[in-house]
Amino acid sequence: MTAPASSRSSRAWLYAPFLLLLVLALGWTAFWFVVRSRVIDAVDTALAREAGLGRSWSCTDRSVTGFPFRVELRCGSLALASARWGEEVRVQTGPAVAVGQIYTPNLVIAQITGPLQATLPEGRTLDLGWTRLEASLSHAAGGPERVSLVVTAPDARLSAPGLAPETWKAASLEAHLRRSPSRPATDQAVDLALAVKGSVLPALDALLGTTEAGDVDIQATLTQAEAFRIGLNPDALEAWRTAGGQIEVTKLVSVKGPARIEATGQFLIDQTHRPAGQLQASLAGIRQIAGIPVGGLAAGLGGLLGGRLSAQLPGAAPGLTALPPVVLREGRVYLGPIRLPLQPLPVLY
Repeated sequence: MTAPASSRSSRAWLYAPFLLLLVLALGWTAFWFVVRSRVIDAVDTALAREAGLGRSWSCTDRSVTGFPFRVELRCGSLALASARWGEEVRVQTGPAVAVGQIYTPNLVIAQITGPLQATLPEGRTLDLGWTRLEASLSHAAGGPERVSLVVTAPDARLSAPGLAPETWKAASLEAHLRRSPSRPATDQAVDLALAVKGSVLPALDALLGTTEAGDVDIQATLTQAEAFRIGLNPDALEAWRTAGGQIEVTKLVSVKGPARIEATGQFLIDQTHRPAGQLQASLAGIRQIAGIPVGGLAAGLGGLLGGRLSAQLPGAAPGLTALPPVVLREGRVYLGPIRLPLQPLPVLY
């Protein structure tokens, strides 16, 4: 006996949710593969553009996975070769992964495994290790809006022929960049924030006469930042210099044991392609700078300058003594009228 048509119709509705779920799953799968294809095309386009600018990136064993809700770009190792510094610069790291969520396409998070090994001009080499490195990029149609970098236990060693290696390590490092919301568009300004905890830099230890680990907190604004769209290389630095670019340090606080420094300043690149500028600093708990006793120096300079070393910087912590301006000029470092016994500043490019 044949079942009534109304009975067959009612049973069909029982399967409707499952059919709808199947259609949605097939549609989402197709959508994910479309997004994956666009990501691959965007990466290939970016790599081709970088190659045209003299920078060759290599991503070994590249794969794009992450279905169903993410897109993950993975590299067995990441390498960069650039000829923009005259001599070839080569940088290589361990495995790297960049992740973007389907529902937040304007945010990318990347993790890179160390160590980083770099071959630099003039025979120099850089070895940089860490226990964790994570970066994030928030972008819009007009380009990057915010970039953040968090590094745990960075440990660096810079070697050069005929010179003793220079080392630096820290417990952690955080860096953040964003388009400045308070500056006019003509300034092309980017706000920067840098925080370093537990920093150990032997060169600074020798300068200040203390070996205790230190913390550094810096806030600054970089103007004419569009010059660096082509990367960090001599052409970009020269374009930035000729455009009148500056780094305006609005806050610098360094604490190293009992020593504390607070400062503000402005920096640029001069016509000889060396760093130039001025830093106005206040300090406490520092006995010497480059072997010169601070007490005697402050007293002597106070006499030369009419006893004007007691003023504090605006917003400086109580108990800090203001120093004469630290000036970078013609490759030398001056503290007020006194040239410090330091090596000349290097040419940047």
